[in-house]
This record gives sequence, structure tokens and C-alpha cells, in this order.
Amino acid sequence: MLTESFVASTRGLEKKAQATTAKDIGIHLHQFQPITSLKSSFKKSSTQPNCLAVSATHIFAAQADKSVVHVYSRERNNQEAIVPFQEKITCLALAAPYDGVGTLVLGTEGGRLILWELATGRQISTPQSHLQPVTCIAVDPTFNFLLSGSSDSNLHVWSLPSLLSFSQPSSNDPSQPRPYSPIRTLTNHRAPINAVLFGHSASKANFAISASKDQTCVIWDYFNGTVLHIYLLSENPLSLALDPADRAAYTGYSDGSVQILDFYRQPSLIHPHYDPNQQSTPTQPPPPDRWYPPGTSSSPALCIQISYDSTTLLSGHENGKCHTWNIAKGKHNTQLADITLPVTNLTILPPTGFPSPRQPNIKLHNVVKPRYESSLLDGTSSGGAIGNATSSGIPINYTFTAQFLSSLPHPDETPSHLRELDEALNHPSFPTHMLEEGITELASLNHPSSSSQHSHQGTSGNNEIDALRHQNATLREQLDDALKRQRTAVAEVLGFEKERVRREEDEA
Repeated sequence: MLTESFVASTRGLEKKAQATTAKDIGIHLHQFQPITSLKSSFKKSSTQPNCLAVSATHIFAAQADKSVVHVYSRERNNQEAIVPFQEKITCLALAAPYDGVGTLVLGTEGGRLILWELATGRQISTPQSHLQPVTCIAVDPTFNFLLSGSSDSNLHVWSLPSLLSFSQPSSNDPSQPRPYSPIRTLTNHRAPINAVLFGHSASKANFAISASKDQTCVIWDYFNGTVLHIYLLSENPLSLALDPADRAAYTGYSDGSVQILDFYRQPSLIHPHYDPNQQSTPTQPPPPDRWYPPGTSSSPALCIQISYDSTTLLSGHENGKCHTWNIAKGKHNTQLADITLPVTNLTILPPTGFPSPRQPNIKLHNVVKPRYESSLLDGTSSGGAIGNATSSGIPINYTFTAQFLSSLPHPDETPSHLRELDEALNHPSFPTHMLEEGITELASLNHPSSSSQHSHQGTSGNNEIDALRHQNATLREQLDDALKRQRTAVAEVLGFEKERVRREEDEA
């Protein structure tokens, strides 16, 4: 049976009122499908919105109005570390697969970004890029791009591989971009940014969406920095969520209501984000698309999330209550939990209980605390090295600390045809060698043979007919060769799959 859970974090009350709260619990792990229950909890935490990140092994919580991040171990169900920083942390996001090892990206009150490699302790700090505090951070599904929103109303697009690179361009070369700088800035909002999210696609057609206090939601083509569409809202959107299939976005408001922004409401022959007729005209959602809670439950919706199957919306409110909403019916469903403290963050966890779940190759049991280097702030360090670096820029004492759960596959162990098939399936479009091979075959089809050229020089009709017959025979031979290659490749793939299934059955 599939089980779906979520993590909720709260903001602590003032010291006078804090004594009335139970157990000083700041982070709650709840199960809400199929049965609602509290699975575990973590104490001594108080977070603002956009200050919680969850992986399969850890929970990271940036503490409200403080320059520390609390790290909790989900395996041991305790607090693992308290990590201090030089500035107040205002938001964070995890750049890593849910069950993998990656980098924690933090936004600061001074407008900087801090990148912390969890398995090495390497810390990179950018120069001040925003004029005011960073309010939200998002990481795209490919872990290649970052988006940072700020109270200065701007959004910065960053290249994550460039920030983590050990070799940075020289700051004295005007032809090169400045080290640790954004690749572009998105400037359409006129007020602080409350939330920003990426779509779920790994292709270049992916998009980003941002919500601002100027009562707008903007959909961006972050590859080019252009606005795809604007939604005009009736109030300030406090929170933002995106459908797992990128069909709609949802916003939460100060009266506890939520609203759906249906991307496909207007009919279009192409994707609505790229329809010129819809791009030029902002959309104002109709009143029926806004759903209200019961009269006694009205409280600002500080955070919202969508369930794995896109049928349920979860909302966390300032009065400490968590509600569920029926998306298909477009109305409030039930109260899920009452935490008593303001619920500032909700994170839906991947469902568990699948028959054959994918097992991770690497597991992080303990995080490596960041090692601060002052040279990172002034850009004099090449790549944020920890200690002295080698000629390649990689630090001498750069150490990766994690557990390998399985043997890493060697490229030579996989048959060549399977490597080519896997590359073609996972490529954003088509691999270069496949395109070159196809162009070469097409060019050979249109290139006349020497005999046909000779026949065209003659004036006899019989010679022209003979040349056409020869050309048709050549085409048939090429077609037969292509079909033979295809049959051979399919037979090899099927044989490999049958052998793999047989070995799995023997092992079972």
C-alpha cells in the first residue's frame, strides 16, 4: 500500500507565549494517506517561509532571524548539528535528488547566496547580488539553474555548475563574466518576491513562475529571460505551488483561501505559454477559481503543496491548522492537523510502498560542516578551495564523505548498443552522432552515383531508364541494410533483457 507523508515546520511564538505551546516542537513529520497520523517530530526549531529543505536522510531548517541552520537526522530522529553562518539566513533550497547527495543553497539578509556542499564541507559565497534580503530560492529539475528572488523585486538566474566550478574567470578580464555572478536578471515585478518555482520538465521548454506582493504571478522563459504570461491577482499571494504535471499553479492568500491558475483554460493549438495571442494579454482568474475555507478557519495560508497524484492540495495556516482541499471539486475538504503554532513550510515527501523502489547509489549519513574561507567573498580564490589547491584548481584536502550502497557501474560493462540507446532516451533532443549519421544517410540518398551521372550525359532514353533502375536498386540495398541493422539491434536488446530477467529470477 502506498503511503504519502509531509513535513511541516512552524514559527515559534514570543517567549511570553511560548510556554503555552506543547513540547517545544518545531518540525512535524505527518502521514496523511491512507491514514492521518504523526510519525515523528523535532524540537528547537523556528522557521520563516521558504526556510525548510528535506532529503531522504536529513532536514535542514534555517532559524528565524538567526544566522544558523539546524540539521536533523531522519535516521536517528534527532538534531545532528547546528551550523552557524556570518549572515542571517532568510531562505534555502536543496540542489540534489531527494535520495541523493548534493548542495544546500542559502540566501542571506545581505543579498548573497551561500552554497554548501553537504558531503565535502566546501562553502562558496557569492558577492552581494541583490540590494535587499533574498526571500526565496528554487532549483530546476536538472540541477543546472538556480533562481533567487528578493525584496528588491528582482529575480536572478544562476548557473549552478558555474558557481561550483573550481576554475572561475579572471575578474580583471572585461570580456569574461564576473566570477560568482548571475547569468541574467528578470525584472518585471514592482514589489518584493514572495515565492518562485521551476516547472518539472528537464527540457529547454521548461519555465519558471514567481509570485510577488505587486499582486501578480509571472511565468518566465528563464533560458532567454522573457515573460511568457502574467496573471493579475486580486490580493497579495503569500504562497505558491505548482501542479506536478505543470497544468496549473496555486496561490494562497491572507484570508486562508487558495486560488487555481489554470494554464489550459483558454483553448490553444499550441502550448499556452508560447501562444502569441495569450502572451500579450494578462489573465485575471475568474472568481469561481478561488476556494474559501469554512468561516471559523480563516487564517493566512502561509504555505501550500500539491499531493503526488495532483488530487489534493495541502495548506498550512498562521493559526497552526493544516487543511486539505479537493482539487477536482474545487473546495475545502477537511482539517488535517492542528499544530498550534504558525505553519510556515510544507514539504510533500515522495510516496513509499512501491513494489520495486529505486535504490540510491550513495547515502549521506552525516553532513560535513562548512569550512569558511574569507577569500571566497573577494573573489581571489579559484573555485572556493579548501586549503591549497593543485594545478587543476581542486583542493588538496577536498574529501567526499558518504556511503556507496552499490558498486558503481563501469562504462565497459554495458553493451555498446545499450549505451547508445540509453544516451538517446535520456538526451534532451537527439545525440549529435545520431544527427550526423542521419544527415549522412540522407545526403547519400540524394547524391547520384557515377553510373547515373554517366547516363545523364547520354541522349538515349534507354540509358536514362537504366540509370533509374540502378538508382532504385541502390536505394533498395541501403534500405535492406538499414532494416538488418535495426533487427539486429532489437534482437540484441531483447536478448539482453531476457538474460537480465532470467538472472533476477535465479537470484530470487
